[in-house]
Amino acid sequence: MDQELFQLISEAKEGKQDAFEQLITRYKGAVYRQAYAMLGDHMEAEDVTQEVFVKIYYSLSSLESAYAFTSWLTKITFNLCYDLIEKRKKKVTVTSENLDQLTRPNPPPSSRLIERKDLQLTLQEAMQNLSLEHREVIVLRDIQGYSYDEIAKLLKVPSGTVKSRLYHARLALKNELSK
Repeated sequence: MDQELFQLISEAKEGKQDAFEQLITRYKGAVYRQAYAMLGDHMEAEDVTQEVFVKIYYSLSSLESAYAFTSWLTKITFNLCYDLIEKRKKKVTVTSENLDQLTRPNPPPSSRLIERKDLQLTLQEAMQNLSLEHREVIVLRDIQGYSYDEIAKLLKVPSGTVKSRLYHARLALKNELSK
């Protein structure tokens, strides 16, 4: 961890608003990407990103070591995503707004944009069809770049379990993409 980050965390723990704002600026992109990879929805990812920093604001004083900040941030993000996914399972509704969006015609985009959007949509749908266990290891390893040992600590499982889950997750993703 660089000294600047350590200093920011220390100052934020002391209640300095400017330091906390700098932490938000530094990490909001990573939190958003992680939430979007888990949820597949921009609005929900934005909501989770805000919730993460609200939660951190109120519980930063309980962080024992500034060196654990990024792991702590990742864990909070995953926990909030899990909570939202569980709520989704319990409540699926179609509103007039959703129905309007489904029936509204869109202007024709360029073919290159269509291909890119199709690829993104295909990957997003494939990721959403994976189990939560598979999604989390793919996000942590392939998107966030965590090592096997770091993932094992975050998920509180042995490193071998992480490797096995990742292997099976990649196979499942490959199967989803080949459908």
